[in-house]
Amino acid sequence: QVVFALNQTLLQQESLRAGRFQIPYTTEDLIKHYNCGDLSSIIFNHDTSQVPNFINATLPAHERITAQEIDSYFRQELIYKRNERMGRRVKDLLEEHPDKSFFFAFGAGHFMGNNTVIDVLRREGYEVEHTPAGQAI
Repeated sequence: QVVFALNQTLLQQESLRAGRFQIPYTTEDLIKHYNCGDLSSIIFNHDTSQVPNFINATLPAHERITAQEIDSYFRQELIYKRNERMGRRVKDLLEEHPDKSFFFAFGAGHFMGNNTVIDVLRREGYEVEHTPAGQAI
């Protein structure tokens, strides 16, 4: 699976360089939507936006299964579990020190897709608000 994932990543990069493949959104698109607080944007609703997409309709059936297994693993390990851990750490700090104020800052990747850090905190009963760029805290 590691060799398959590496080969697919290299093929995607070669296709990007050759102009045969395009990412559906740019880094500027991500920044714009993030700064505007548009976390429900189509860009941010793809669980795999943080990891390469190995699932390709042109792959033979056995390789498509491998791609789906890798995609599922990445989504679970690199996205869901990571955000769950981070959300619980925030919750634990807030509960351990109710008399203190905290400021938490996360990279945009922690707000993308489903099962984000925000989702974890909201499930725990916390109210989370977006602070737009330029707004005083």
